[in-house]
Amino acid sequence: MEFWQNIYANFDVVAFEFFGFKVHWYGIMYVIALLLALYLAKFFVKKFNLDIDSKHLDNYFIWVELGVILGARLGYILIYDSHTLYYFTHPWQIFNPFDINGEFVGIRGMSYHGAIIGFLLATFLFCKKYKQRLWLYLDVVALSVPLAYVFGRVGNFLNQELFGRVSDVPWGIYVDGLLRHPSQLYEAFLEGVVVFIIVYLFKLRQKFEGELIIVYAGVYSLARFVCEFYREPDFELGFVAFGLSMGQILSLIMFIVALFFYLFFKKNLMYLKG
Repeated sequence: MEFWQNIYANFDVVAFEFFGFKVHWYGIMYVIALLLALYLAKFFVKKFNLDIDSKHLDNYFIWVELGVILGARLGYILIYDSHTLYYFTHPWQIFNPFDINGEFVGIRGMSYHGAIIGFLLATFLFCKKYKQRLWLYLDVVALSVPLAYVFGRVGNFLNQELFGRVSDVPWGIYVDGLLRHPSQLYEAFLEGVVVFIIVYLFKLRQKFEGELIIVYAGVYSLARFVCEFYREPDFELGFVAFGLSMGQILSLIMFIVALFFYLFFKKNLMYLKG
């Protein structure tokens, strides 16, 4: 247990160097997550005999990846970063992976809720351009993303970021001398594994196209809301209102939107059947 609690003191965030280029564990986890999501998407398309061909699916993932990266980065700058004005007057710095000393540090600061907006916009534009069924693609994403998301949160843990609140739990880890919740792993389990199980169960009795992505949004929001009680709020914002973090407030909004869409779709389905 002592080794676990001091894991950050005995772990290098850099996996290896290649010609002076540092490859971080976070980057490796991100690549694994992306490849796993694509594999699972193809697996579920074949398993459930969905009307999506492999070529379109590959192309779609490229669109979505670009949308997610742009949305996540811009979302972080707009919502969480205290240097928003600087970035908008120096836009070339938004994706600059080097610090002021010229050292490669990667792109830090990504917003999940910003990524969602980028993902939805990319999906809409892709489906409009190639005349694909929007809700069908979104349902495939709902099935394929949660388990891949686990590796993203493990990447956060290995990168020693987005750490938890101070605690005295025996499985806590030391961060700068303070024992904290390994909240990234809580998120990996709740937002990844648990969300996938629930979405998959809904797939087995799916009633309408689009149901899975709506369920994913709602269940993820609840999981994220719970996990935020163990995660340290962003230093730039702290607790925003009613003792809640910005992540919790955005999750509540996301849950309400998902609930509205679910009830709307269900009502219209009953109307059509009636």
